[in-house]
Amino acid sequence: MATIMEVSQRLLGAMYEYASQMSPLSLLLLLLATAGSTFIFVLLPPPPPINQLTHHQLYAALLLVAPIPRPPFPSEKKYITTTPTGSVTEPKLLPCWLDNWEAHRNEAETGGRIQKHTGTIDAPEVEMSVVIPAYNEEDRIVIMLEECIAFCDPEYGRKPHSSKTANRNANSTGRGMGGYEILIIDDGSNDQTVEVVLEFARKHGLHDILRVVSLKQNRGKGGAVTHGFRHVRGAYAVFADADGASRFEDLRKLVEGCKSVACGEGRAIAVGSRAHLVGSEAVVKRSALRNTLMHSFHLLLRLLTPPATSRIRDTQCGFKLFSRASLPHIVPYMHAEGWIFDVEMLMLAESAPPSPSTARADSIGSKNESKGGIAVAEIPIGWKEISGSKLNVMWDSLGMAWGLAVLRASWMVGVYRRR
Repeated sequence: MATIMEVSQRLLGAMYEYASQMSPLSLLLLLLATAGSTFIFVLLPPPPPINQLTHHQLYAALLLVAPIPRPPFPSEKKYITTTPTGSVTEPKLLPCWLDNWEAHRNEAETGGRIQKHTGTIDAPEVEMSVVIPAYNEEDRIVIMLEECIAFCDPEYGRKPHSSKTANRNANSTGRGMGGYEILIIDDGSNDQTVEVVLEFARKHGLHDILRVVSLKQNRGKGGAVTHGFRHVRGAYAVFADADGASRFEDLRKLVEGCKSVACGEGRAIAVGSRAHLVGSEAVVKRSALRNTLMHSFHLLLRLLTPPATSRIRDTQCGFKLFSRASLPHIVPYMHAEGWIFDVEMLMLAESAPPSPSTARADSIGSKNESKGGIAVAEIPIGWKEISGSKLNVMWDSLGMAWGLAVLRASWMVGVYRRR
């Protein structure tokens, strides 16, 4: 009964919070949609008792609908860049920390270890990795790249400060080592995105700093980001939308937020948030349908996601920063490749095992509980509406709702698991 009361209070509280932020027209549309759904539900025959829907039946049903990412093609593990003379290089092999991590984990498991082993991640080579998923972005990506290098050049420099500094920081988080890279993950574009990006690299002398990875088949934004994160070399890795809607200089705020919540091993995440802009002119001027769907989706997130994830007010902002130490607990277990991938990343962070230092403290009798999870800082950022979005408000909202339900059920039932 206590659980039922808790769920009811959580539902009513979430509904009141979102209703208080909505315009009268948006609230009316949401109420009409809810009433219509209820009317249809009443007319339909009642579902079978819950004990008739066995765990095995649900597991089998989810196996049919749960997305399973395809393995990368060999060409997708290579990149091209420009040379100092302006030409384009032949495809070069991308460094891949994930391959080394999987080999290390398999070796540990076959070696007879009783305790589950998450493996280690290669030391960073630069301070910051910027991953930009791009699909037909020839008209928008240059402005974003200009903002990116305008911030990164003075903040990090184009190379690590020195090999001595890099080596000294390699066994920690790499903080302060300097240097950055930009990974453009071209998600099967059929316009001139790659050519535009390479021309930008020539113009600004970004030889081997800006790298272009072309996916043979479109994977979706989530698939492109995950692919990029498998190959980052940075002490931190941020993904940013190609449209430049997020103010890139706020990356400094994300780094500060990451440091403020990091554990002893440096595991931490900072997510850009637009929640403070809900009542702003940019949001108010959106269509009533879009605002209604936005509030409805946020309400659904509050109800279907685990506690820490449900408290994040803006899960969908395309500006998120991960420390290198957090990546092995998230990237190897990603399944969602569409718009809902952000939520899976945050859920995986919440369910991560305790860090070794926390576990050791607990084993020697520390009063602090040995809690798992990677801390997430939600940071308000500057943001502006940019035209040309690939998001279809109606259909993609429905797809995200469906994807969230399948994602949550798959992890709960065991279709998806860390081992």
